[in-house]
Amino acid sequence: MTSRLRCTINGTPYDLQAHPMTRLLDVIRGLGLTGTKEGCGEGECGACGVLLDGMLVNSCLTPAAHAAGASITTIEGLASGDTLHEVQEAFLEHGGAQCGICTPGMVLAAHELLSRNPEPTEDEIHAALAGNLCRCTGYLRIFEAVLEASRRQ
Repeated sequence: MTSRLRCTINGTPYDLQAHPMTRLLDVIRGLGLTGTKEGCGEGECGACGVLLDGMLVNSCLTPAAHAAGASITTIEGLASGDTLHEVQEAFLEHGGAQCGICTPGMVLAAHELLSRNPEPTEDEIHAALAGNLCRCTGYLRIFEAVLEASRRQ
């Protein structure tokens, strides 16, 4: 049983057919927006993070029905054409982007934090990114990138 699902993803309106309990992650990736990654599939790692009406959610735990009428931003929607978002630029400049599995979720978590708190403390950055796991190296470069992005705003 599928239902009609209307939503906006990265500014583009979509009229989709999906079972209401289909994972939002699968809907998004099925549209070819593969920047949203599946890490653990259990909401533990944050790799599948997207913004649903501006709020960070784990798309692996979010039923498609929750996206009805919503505006969704994936990592593909953060940049403006060929110009990367300042958070993306800071991640590149500080080596915060490593293997790439966690990076989209980290960048969107940082963007969501800076949207509601433009001048976060290091502790606030650590707390905001606590739901995102990186298995490559430490988090120092990622935290430095978020601090740099906050300075640029």
